[in-house]
Amino acid sequence: MRDDGGMEICIEASDLPGSGPGFACAPEAGPVYVGVQRKDRPGEVLEPHRGDAPSAVWTLECVARTTADGVELTGRYVQDRLGGRFVYLSWGTLDGHGVFSMFRRAKLMLADVDAAVLDAAAGSGRLVARLGLSDARGGPLCGRVRPGDVAWTAETPG
Repeated sequence: MRDDGGMEICIEASDLPGSGPGFACAPEAGPVYVGVQRKDRPGEVLEPHRGDAPSAVWTLECVARTTADGVELTGRYVQDRLGGRFVYLSWGTLDGHGVFSMFRRAKLMLADVDAAVLDAAAGSGRLVARLGLSDARGGPLCGRVRPGDVAWTAETPG
């Protein structure tokens, strides 16, 4: 961890479902995009990738603080609601002016990260999430992403 507590969360996504439309949860306007939602701003996403991209990667700057309960992460893209801190991957469409309209989200719960992994990430400066973004029916992954569907590791930035 840097002296200022700074670290990064890197989300590496594969197995994107396609760009729709045609998904049961998607509006008929297409194509479909996925990006990381900024805290408390559903219409603002970081680096939207088309749903038919071969992969997608996002790097989020955050701050790690050690508390009595363990490592706590905060930042522009870390949501903080009842139930804990998390990162939203938002699915939506972009209009002709680049305005994002969200229709579904996947939630990566930071409380689901093993405490030893989170401690190691605070020390190394990087927490990495690897996951596929297609659900069991081949559509966009939505809802809470459970352990086993996302692999969290601590790595050295580079």
